[in-house]
Amino acid sequence: MDIDNAVFNLEFLTLIPGSYSLNASDVISVTQDALMVAVYVAGPLLLSILVVGLVIGLIQAATSIQEMTLSFIPKLIVLVVLVFLIGNWQISVFVDHFQNLLQDIPLYLQ
Repeated sequence: MDIDNAVFNLEFLTLIPGSYSLNASDVISVTQDALMVAVYVAGPLLLSILVVGLVIGLIQAATSIQEMTLSFIPKLIVLVVLVFLIGNWQISVFVDHFQNLLQDIPLYLQ
């Protein structure tokens, strides 16, 4: 099998030649769902760190204090507090996504 031709024709998605194969739309759907789960889980943490960093940066600019730990420690504290608050939800999102993947395996192998 020529590798360039296989990538172009999506033959590399064939699990067992002649028996089962994944469509390109299936691969795109699974990838899209995985990326959305990543956004749901990482979004609140990254957004909160962004807001805290922006507020600390404004305070540092107003007071002319340029200490690196002054911006790092509050971000770390907010991150730890948020993980304690929404960590259970994040794990449930991951578990639900994984369960959906496992339940959809027979659909992908048709």
